[in-house]
Amino acid sequence: MAGYWIWWVLAGVLVAAELLTGTFYLLVAGVAFAVGGLAAWLGASPAMQMLVAAVVAVVGMFAAHRWRTTRSPITPEIPHDVGQAVQVRGWQPDGTARVMHRGTLWTAVPAEADAPRADTMYIVAIKGTTLVVSDRKP
Repeated sequence: MAGYWIWWVLAGVLVAAELLTGTFYLLVAGVAFAVGGLAAWLGASPAMQMLVAAVVAVVGMFAAHRWRTTRSPITPEIPHDVGQAVQVRGWQPDGTARVMHRGTLWTAVPAEADAPRADTMYIVAIKGTTLVVSDRKP
């Protein structure tokens, strides 16, 4: 099998893997392998084939990353639980509470240290698996 076929088969595998993942990075690698195969087909030495593929891959990765970050900027996601009322089952001596939310007991901490301890509190934030609650709805 000629060297360029190896490059092109690997390019096809990477493009197929790209279809399963949904990122553009494997597509860029697949294109780089295809260009490496083109260099092999044109008679370049193995070192030159790898250099051409590496340059295309690096430039393509930077371009794909830049396109991805400018196209969909990262925005903080607001959890759907914020603003929901929770029923306090009991306040602990350490200031935390056990609250019923979504059918299970959660640990909750008050948003302010001097917040009144009520039977019904409202979720203002989520930190890991701990709910941050307040007596006022956000």
